[in-house]
Amino acid sequence: MNSQMLQADSPRTVRIELLALDLNTCTRCVGSLANIQQAVTLLQGVLAATGTTVSVVERLIASEEQAHQHQFVTSPTIRVNGRDIALETVESPCDACSDLCGCNGSVACRVWRYRGAEYTEAPVGMIVDALLAAIYGDTSTVLAKLQPYTGVPDNLKQFFASQQVQAVSSESYANTMTATASGCCEVSAQATCCTAEEKVSCCGAPTAASASCGCQ
Repeated sequence: MNSQMLQADSPRTVRIELLALDLNTCTRCVGSLANIQQAVTLLQGVLAATGTTVSVVERLIASEEQAHQHQFVTSPTIRVNGRDIALETVESPCDACSDLCGCNGSVACRVWRYRGAEYTEAPVGMIVDALLAAIYGDTSTVLAKLQPYTGVPDNLKQFFASQQVQAVSSESYANTMTATASGCCEVSAQATCCTAEEKVSCCGAPTAASASCGCQ
């Protein structure tokens, strides 16, 4: 999590938080972060005139447990003072996040509706509206009302589960390649893949370091 204070020593603070599945490759998440930074830059004069500090927090949601902890239902999510800047949750298939988890195009990420148009990245104007509403205390028509949390959506559960499978598969592959490179069985099979005599003929006389080593 990265937090950047954009103006200091102010009695009034507006907190803007980006929650996302990915902050490196997903154009929706990375683009929305860039637009947050642009919106804050555009409002520097207003922030100075009103004595307002804006803190920007980037939060990577890497597990179902974290999603539940932060009541995360769609990626990316932008909250101003704890409230979503989007009044509704609309999604479409996201190639970047689908590739990230190996989900074959089945992961959906947020689409932003603003002034009659749809965007795959949070529009700068939408972020500016939300920040101004928070600064001047008129959030009734700009920020979403807090809703009861109903749990992690199936879309996100699939993403996290697929990522976990990928991580286990990558670790297993790495172990296999290491074992193959050394001429021995996989770690999980070393104790049973060969008899003691076969170990000697294949790997040489066992030592304290190699007594459990198998061979192929």
